[in-house]
Amino acid sequence: MALWICQTCGIQHAESAEPPARCVICEDSRQYVGWDGQRWTTLEELRASLSADVRDDHGLLGIGCSPSFAIGQRALVVDGVLWDCVPLLDGMAEAAGDLRTIAISHPHYYTTFVDWSHAFDGIPVYVHADDRKWVVRPDSCVEYWEGEELDLGGGLTLLRLGGHFAGGQVLHAGDKLLVGDIVQVVMDRCWVSFMYSYPNLIPLPAATVRRMVEKLEPYEFDRVYGAWWGRVIAEDGKERVRASAERYVDALRSSPSQ
Repeated sequence: MALWICQTCGIQHAESAEPPARCVICEDSRQYVGWDGQRWTTLEELRASLSADVRDDHGLLGIGCSPSFAIGQRALVVDGVLWDCVPLLDGMAEAAGDLRTIAISHPHYYTTFVDWSHAFDGIPVYVHADDRKWVVRPDSCVEYWEGEELDLGGGLTLLRLGGHFAGGQVLHAGDKLLVGDIVQVVMDRCWVSFMYSYPNLIPLPAATVRRMVEKLEPYEFDRVYGAWWGRVIAEDGKERVRASAERYVDALRSSPSQ
């Protein structure tokens, strides 16, 4: 029996003797099956090929894998909360310190969150109830929450923005907003974007983007942390998100120039 990990999305599935016939997360229109077909690995195999990449990213502890694996996101640690997740624990769990909980923006970053929880004495993993069906390795550590916001204590609040996934959530932490790619920090790091699917380039409707930004309006934040190393808006983050939404909506309703 093994806990198989999809090589394309990095999600660990429930224990089985043989690799699953399919990865429902990759077969969803937001993701894709790898060009070489559905391929699987295990945490044991990843330990032989990956190493810990732990470093500061604009003032927060970042945790990633080297070389990059699957979607290539890095996790962040803020005030005892692991935000998002990466598959490898070796050398990373120690660096993370005393975690009290885990929160994950959306299903593409679930990866080995059950192993992470168990490594820290079964700490809760907060997933919005709207994304329950995407949890392919069920475990008692998963806390499905409902509604639009959840107080994690210590000045940290989970906000359900939806968009990319129905239960897509971001973490408000003082002057910081940790967004995964529910709100995507783009390459010039002065703007963000919003998509239903990033690899397949499926946009979100204008009304959805407006609603996402309206949900952020009551919260002040200066710095916005995306899903990958260095994808950080270092200042004036709230206004940059607001302006980006306006630019996005304008692009959807405007005709291309000739």
